[in-house]
Amino acid sequence: MSTTTVPFPDIKSPGGRRTRCEDGEGSVQVPLDPNVKIGNAKVFAIYGKGGIGKSTTSSNLSAAFSHMGKRVLQIGCDPKHDSTFTLTKKMLPTVIDVLETVDFHAEELRVEDFVFPGYNGVMCVEAGGPPAGTGCGGYVVGQTVKLLKEHHLLEDTDVVIFDVLGDVVCGGFAAPLQHADRALIVTANDFDSIFAMNRIVQAIGAKAKNYNVRLGGVIANRSKDTDQIDKYNQQIGLKLAAHFPDLDVIRRSRLKKSTLFEMEESPELDAVKKEYLRLAAALWLGTAPLNAVPMKDRDIFDLLGFD
Repeated sequence: MSTTTVPFPDIKSPGGRRTRCEDGEGSVQVPLDPNVKIGNAKVFAIYGKGGIGKSTTSSNLSAAFSHMGKRVLQIGCDPKHDSTFTLTKKMLPTVIDVLETVDFHAEELRVEDFVFPGYNGVMCVEAGGPPAGTGCGGYVVGQTVKLLKEHHLLEDTDVVIFDVLGDVVCGGFAAPLQHADRALIVTANDFDSIFAMNRIVQAIGAKAKNYNVRLGGVIANRSKDTDQIDKYNQQIGLKLAAHFPDLDVIRRSRLKKSTLFEMEESPELDAVKKEYLRLAAALWLGTAPLNAVPMKDRDIFDLLGFD
C-alpha cells in the first residue's frame, strides 16, 4: 500500500497534516488507526439509495438483535442525524455538535453527552457530519469510534450497526466499511435503487481490497415483488437476505417515532417482525461473503425492465 502525506485539516489543529493512503482503485482515504478497531462485536454497515429506508431498516434490525438478548449499538452516519429517532423518540445531538461545545477537547466529554439509551436497551449515537461542502465524513466516523473506545463502550457490545447516508460518492462516507464485517444494501425493486446499489457494490469492492468487510446480502424494502432485484443479483453474484413489503404500518411507525416492535399487533406486522428476527438470527450466525462483480452502467440499463 503506497502512502503519501498531503494537507488534511485536523479538527483539533486547523492546518495540520495527516497521512492518506491509497484505499482501493481510485480511492483516497484517511487510513484506519489500528488503535480504534472496534474489537469483538459483530459489525454491520447498512447502505442504499437515499430515502430507501435505511434508518427504518437499521433501527428495526437493532431492535430485533436486542430481542435476541444482544447488546446493540447503532451509529447514525448522516448529517441529518435522524437514524435513531424511532429508538429514542427524539433527535439526538451529534458527536460533532457535542465536540464543538468543548472546543473539540474530547477528554472533557462524558458518555451521556453523546450516547443515549433507546428502545429495549439499544445504545444510540449520531456521528453527524461536517458542514455542507467542508470537512470529511470519514474523519467524523473515525472520531466517533475513537470516543466510544476511549469510554470502553465497545467492550460491552455484541452488535454494532452503522447506518450510512445514501450517496457513496467519496471515500469519506465509505469509512464505516473499514470497521464492518458485512455490508448490507437496502434497495427497492426499481431501476434507480438498483443502479445506486451497483455503485455501492463498487465501493465495497474497493474497501474489501484492504479491509475485512465483505458483502453480506441485499435487503429488499418497500417492494411487493423482487423480480428486478433477483435479476440483478443473479447477474453479479448477490443474494437476497430479507424482503420487507411496502406496508402502511411501516410508514406509520416512523410517524409515531416507534420501532415496529412497539406498534399495535396485526397479522401483517407480525410477519414483518418475524422477518427482522429471522434476518438478525442469520446475521448473528454468520453469512458467507459474497464476491459480487458490479456491472457497467449501460449493462444495467439493458438488463432491467420488462420484455
